[in-house]
Amino acid sequence: MNAASDAPLPAHWHHAQALIGQSVATIDTPALVVDLDAMERNLAHMAAYARAHGLRLRPHAKMHKSAELARLQMAHGAVGVCVQKTDEALVLARGGVTDIYISNEVIAPAKLQRLAQAVLTLPDTRFGIAVDSAAGVLRLAHALEAAGVGGQERMDVYVEVDVGHGRCGVPPGEPAVDLARLIAQHPVLRFAGLQAYHGRAQHLRDPGERARAIGEAAWAAALTRERLQAAGFAVPLITGAGTGTFALETASRIWGEVQVGSYLFMDADYARNESAPLAPVFEHALFIKTQVMSRSTQHAVCDAGHKSHAIDSGLPAVWSPSGLVFANGGDEHGLLRAAHAGHPLPHLGDTVWLVPGHCDPTVNLHDVMLGVRGGLSTGTVERLIRVDTRGALG
Repeated sequence: MNAASDAPLPAHWHHAQALIGQSVATIDTPALVVDLDAMERNLAHMAAYARAHGLRLRPHAKMHKSAELARLQMAHGAVGVCVQKTDEALVLARGGVTDIYISNEVIAPAKLQRLAQAVLTLPDTRFGIAVDSAAGVLRLAHALEAAGVGGQERMDVYVEVDVGHGRCGVPPGEPAVDLARLIAQHPVLRFAGLQAYHGRAQHLRDPGERARAIGEAAWAAALTRERLQAAGFAVPLITGAGTGTFALETASRIWGEVQVGSYLFMDADYARNESAPLAPVFEHALFIKTQVMSRSTQHAVCDAGHKSHAIDSGLPAVWSPSGLVFANGGDEHGLLRAAHAGHPLPHLGDTVWLVPGHCDPTVNLHDVMLGVRGGLSTGTVERLIRVDTRGALG
């Protein structure tokens, strides 16, 4: 059992523990299942790619939300992990993850106080954070100083630049220089570089569209670095990129670190992207096991509705059996229809495997993932993977 979370284990965790060593067929439904063989191949491909291109690999742990998997990624060469929430960082730090970057802005004093206490009490864990405002810099510095953090425990601070996503970040150029100057005024802070992530580009289906978007992002990041260097600031690192675009950031030679996340599991939405040249191909490794519970002449009904999978990036895809499409059935039900006229529907009690539309929020709906070795048809349950940061939204 992973002890990263202080929360008591739910009752169904103990039921799941009894499945270890048992056949996949014994897994009750609906359940979130990780194909460990596919996941480990994805892990190896990404680690090898980063090594071959001299990149720092910092996977996004907000995807899997597991201290165990974060440690596994670091054991395979990742320098650390990213998260988006303060409490995600704190849970993973308690779970033995020793290098965590909050690639997001944190403004609330209470959250910054919790983070400052962690910096003070977990000296073997390196923390970093993104900022895009003077208030963010000043509140962070105040929280660290108030907690008694000294110069030896300085926190890495990355200035976020809006390189095209249209969400957080300062405009390219001089605004980042102003924030770097402010960071330099506080001994508890260390200017560590630039956060330059283009999230919208990750899901542009056409490789040419993605290339144009990242080309513009590279220009914005390079301009900002030039302005900082002209003002006397070294820019140790530009970090960003995602599963949909990392090969483009690599080719630009602007980014030194990639924040890929979904590569480990892959979801149905990423599978809709047309592959880019020279990028590794990753396999689906995260599945929902579900069972047919009702059947009519026009459709079958399975027991996996919206409470078991997120739909913000589309409905799940049916992995097995082939020839079926998934339709919205509500919170507890999924409708299964034949993709083509005349294709048979599954029978009552049949197993159906789904690939979630978006892995990150799907994982957040579950307390545990069941790690299966040997495939979805004839494999066995090897271990449980606790979703440590489920609900860590602060």
